[in-house]
Amino acid sequence: MKSYQLTAPNQPLELVETETPVPVGGQVLLRVKACGVCHSDLHFWQGGYDLGGGKWLSIEERGLRLPLVMGHEPLGEVVALGPDAAGVGIGETRLVFPWIGCGDCPRCAEGSENDCIAMRTTGVFAPGGYADHIMVPDARYLLDIGGIDQHYAATLACAGITSYSALKKVHPLSADDRVVIIGAGGVGLTGVGIAARYLAGHELIVLDLDDEKLAHARQAGAHHTINPGRDDALARIREITGTGAGAIVDFVASGETARLGFDAVRKGGRYIAVGLFGGEFTTPTMMLPGRNLTMRGSYVGRLSEMKELLALVRAGGITPIPVRVRPMSEVTETLRDLAEGRIVGRVVVVPD
Repeated sequence: MKSYQLTAPNQPLELVETETPVPVGGQVLLRVKACGVCHSDLHFWQGGYDLGGGKWLSIEERGLRLPLVMGHEPLGEVVALGPDAAGVGIGETRLVFPWIGCGDCPRCAEGSENDCIAMRTTGVFAPGGYADHIMVPDARYLLDIGGIDQHYAATLACAGITSYSALKKVHPLSADDRVVIIGAGGVGLTGVGIAARYLAGHELIVLDLDDEKLAHARQAGAHHTINPGRDDALARIREITGTGAGAIVDFVASGETARLGFDAVRKGGRYIAVGLFGGEFTTPTMMLPGRNLTMRGSYVGRLSEMKELLALVRAGGITPIPVRVRPMSEVTETLRDLAEGRIVGRVVVVPD
């Protein structure tokens, strides 16, 4: 089995050959056919997260251990089953739901494995999809993608579910509410395509510093686009909305975008932080009750939401994000391109 492993921060991923694992119990072994490259992988590759104010959270402090096989957007063909595995068959192509909890805590029991404090996330706390094979602990995490392009499908278990779950949290909206999406990268642009269908009837305002990404956002259904590098974004949002946005979904979540989102949401509205860019901002605490605001985070999504999203995609009406396919041997180059903002949509890597 070949895998590309992170052995040290900011270094090229190392090609390593090991014995192909054999599934036991309810495990399922897949031959990887494609794996999306996510911006979250940059934080692992760069060694941690900017907490603002000179503070840093290292990947070791978060519980990650090197070497690590990253890649939490894998899709593959079932090639071997453990003796207790049921629900899938050899030769079937399945999308891996990577947000796997411990299976024993109350959060897992209620279906909120993404809120488990002892997650076993594929590509984070368990070997991921930057490899030619991947082991999945149970067939319940394998999803049928029949009717969906395989390369696009590989983006849905992270970019898709993350944006879909975040957009569900904007409700309830009033009839006059507009929704702002900050960031038109892979996750944000996916969110625009979903929002144009899921939030039909509410105007979408999309912000990004890249005009090419804004052009794709308009094609995906954005009614207004703003480049904060040229325009006064807060003034433009207020001009379009009047009293402020009903909801703001921030797929960047830097100190600067959080400040903007907080200032641009209307009284009684919602600011939802999704991105992991890092930083901080401060505000008087009385502003929360004074403006009757809701501020919350949104972290990936539930398995049940993943199934809802796949049904929406099959039903049509959601504009797929641009997807480029590269050989897996170029995964380090892809991470560099992602860090420099050179990728529109998503890159999916496939075994050489």
